[in-house]
Amino acid sequence: MKTRAIISVVCSLLLLGCTGGYSFTGASIPPEAKTISVATFPNYASTVNPQLSQKLTDELMQMFASQTSLDVANSDGDLQVSGEITGYETRASALSASDEVSMNRLTITVKVKFVNTKDPDADFEQQFSRYRDYAATLDFSAVESSLMSEIVTELCEDIFNKAVVNW
Repeated sequence: MKTRAIISVVCSLLLLGCTGGYSFTGASIPPEAKTISVATFPNYASTVNPQLSQKLTDELMQMFASQTSLDVANSDGDLQVSGEITGYETRASALSASDEVSMNRLTITVKVKFVNTKDPDADFEQQFSRYRDYAATLDFSAVESSLMSEIVTELCEDIFNKAVVNW
């Protein structure tokens, strides 16, 4: 019984002592990085969804705040995420046997710049794109909000993983 207690205490101390650049999400962040700033993503897509910019920015900020030990700063964080929405389009993605549109696809594309002031080798500029298909029989305005939310979540996961998860 004493052995189990000792092992438990040692393991707890080891976990508490690991304050380096690792979190249980797999994030690899330099230990000296304490803050992250996420600039609002302006929407330069030819079709503009008025909620998209704020939703993307807020969700990305929330992801970093909840899955890392970083504090969110208004600007000039140790890690900095900025970018722009470059695409928001819906188009046919599948035809039926009678050559009628059976599925449509909403695609959202963002261009992201990531700056790591503590490790410049981790900096990147990259385009990210995600989509969702929906039945052509559905009214786009009825499904747009849920499709956008799903796509934004996936885009934020992609950006987060590229920025701080070394996969």
